[in-house]
Amino acid sequence: MFASTRIALRLTQAGLAQRFYATGAGANTLLFVEHKDGLIGGATLNALTAASQLGGSVTALVAGDAPEAVAQQVAKLAGVSKILTAKDAAYANNLPEDIAPLLVAAQAQFGFTHLLTGHTAVGKNIFPRAAALMDVAAVSDITGIEAEDTFVRPIYAGNAIATVKSGDKIKVVTVRGTAFEAAASSNESSVPEEAAPTAEKPSLTQWVSEEIQKSDRPDLGTAKRVISGGRGMKNGENFTLLYDLADKIGAAVGASRAAVDAGFVDNSLQVGQTGKIVAPELYVAVGISGAIQHLAGMKDSKTIVAINKDADAPIFQVADYGLVEDLFKAIPELTEKIAK
Repeated sequence: MFASTRIALRLTQAGLAQRFYATGAGANTLLFVEHKDGLIGGATLNALTAASQLGGSVTALVAGDAPEAVAQQVAKLAGVSKILTAKDAAYANNLPEDIAPLLVAAQAQFGFTHLLTGHTAVGKNIFPRAAALMDVAAVSDITGIEAEDTFVRPIYAGNAIATVKSGDKIKVVTVRGTAFEAAASSNESSVPEEAAPTAEKPSLTQWVSEEIQKSDRPDLGTAKRVISGGRGMKNGENFTLLYDLADKIGAAVGASRAAVDAGFVDNSLQVGQTGKIVAPELYVAVGISGAIQHLAGMKDSKTIVAINKDADAPIFQVADYGLVEDLFKAIPELTEKIAK
């Protein structure tokens, strides 16, 4: 599948035409660094690997109310050529209405050919807006790079793979983290750093608050082992069976959309097309039928184990190992044997 779009002029509020241009000497990539609580987001490390595969130079943009500590971490990452820092309270919470104009201003000043970030909730919120401001197409959720203008991405909930060629001079791309290895750190930290260009801050939205559920278990998005429950769990209280098993093997707990919609667990645990995309070494699907939306979020797992009393459940078609059994019998027995 090939998509081609045009590059055009955009009128600023002052009525002046500003041309968004790109250099012609190979890839010149801007990597937007997602970070929280002073730590670089894991998806950014995967996006850096993708940016490095494009060749050319990679400039990292770190924005926030206090970006200095994160910029020091970025300076130690292999593949980063330069760092732009944007220090402003307006950038503290990644509000897309403020960050998108910053990306546009950086591109206009430095002539970046590619803008990359992780395909996370933050990236999916910011990058399409930046692409619209530059009148170019956004290429989302890529899993491979064939050329500077050609990318591979899943469509139809992962049931088909599209090769997309962009005709835009500026490529605005989000990267599926599970498709690329995380970038490694280097011993060098002498990366040049300068202030990012100033950009308009529309103040269209206001940050109010956030509620974060903290857990001692591994993070669902990066865990090497994941145990997920579906509608077959019947209620939220029965998820304690999965929590007990997860504690025994050091796993994160996830859920299907059916379980989330039924109110069994919080939507932060949802795995699937509209939830988190995971690719652990071990994925255990318990009481999950295997709708294509769920498979889109976990079928790249190294080893898939399915436990379901319905022998005809679609989940068995993608599972490496399957157990046709009532989960309320199988999970306690499995937990007990692992404990011994």
